[in-house]
Amino acid sequence: MTSITDVALLAGVSPTTAKRALKEPDKLHPDTLRRVQEAVASLHYEPDLRAGALRGGQSRTVGLVIGSILEPFFAQLARTLARELRRGGYNLLISENEYQSQTELEELKLLYGQRIEALILRPGYGDDSREYLERLRSRGVYILQIDYAPPDRAYDSVQLDNAAAMRHGVRYLAGLGHGRIAITGQYDPLLHPEGRSQTFPAAMREAGLNVRPEYQRVMFLTEENAYQYTLDVMRLPEPPTALFALTGSSASGVYRALRELNLSVPGDVSLLSFDNYSWMELVDPPIDVLEQPVEQMAQAAARAVLNALSGERKDSVQLQLPARLIVRGSCAPPREQEVRACAPARVGAGTQNH
Repeated sequence: MTSITDVALLAGVSPTTAKRALKEPDKLHPDTLRRVQEAVASLHYEPDLRAGALRGGQSRTVGLVIGSILEPFFAQLARTLARELRRGGYNLLISENEYQSQTELEELKLLYGQRIEALILRPGYGDDSREYLERLRSRGVYILQIDYAPPDRAYDSVQLDNAAAMRHGVRYLAGLGHGRIAITGQYDPLLHPEGRSQTFPAAMREAGLNVRPEYQRVMFLTEENAYQYTLDVMRLPEPPTALFALTGSSASGVYRALRELNLSVPGDVSLLSFDNYSWMELVDPPIDVLEQPVEQMAQAAARAVLNALSGERKDSVQLQLPARLIVRGSCAPPREQEVRACAPARVGAGTQNH
């Protein structure tokens, strides 16, 4: 790697003069400045910005750990965060934990080796990284959780109001007459401890419905798991009349399995999903979704980070944003209407027909 010393030698000046040519060019004689600039161009020299920042006591770098780099949700989140932080004078380093705290621990160590000043974290499941996160905070690293916030960790957070969104989705399906509703992931305090699956049983009870044991399965939120799950539940003697995907990637797996089984949407089974991915508008019929405000989440997270790093943070940030139900045609009343003791609840505000 070319150094400033190499530039100085080629230009016939001291390293101090070569540095001044880059930082204070107006203070050098034009001929000296020209020689240094020609040496920089000839050697393709690029200054080590990180080293300079560290000598100044600041790295101007924020770390981001996402759940999966394959998820379009996280791709959009990362792009918006990078743009907003860049406007504030900070760079973004991105990593993924694959939703596991053990993987997260190793990634956090690598990020801290880059001397990040703040960390935006989609926490992985488990406690392997808990102690190290506290160590980072004690060293002055500002930590903000995004998309998921374990209730027993006192960091700032920005996420979807998952409980309200789940209730909205269940009310929507129940209002169409569905009683046999299945979601792509059962709550588990260790393996799947997130708000959507945790709220599902209560949301079903509030709609006068029960969660069927044969529909319940603990699994990671991947396309392949949702695909296999759908194959299994739709082959049951009494399959669900509505499938509720907890993520956009899960919805991909569900849709692929339904096509393989030659089942129509919504004729044979209705499909509702969290997230709003581009493919969901391209299929026939388009998929009904609970859209997350990804841009708003990223902008709010970036503001919280920049305020904290500038010393302007005053209060704790615990932000929950609402989902938006977009109705497109993948959900309809089941072919065999079920008789229920309670009338279905009316779908709440926030629904958009599209």
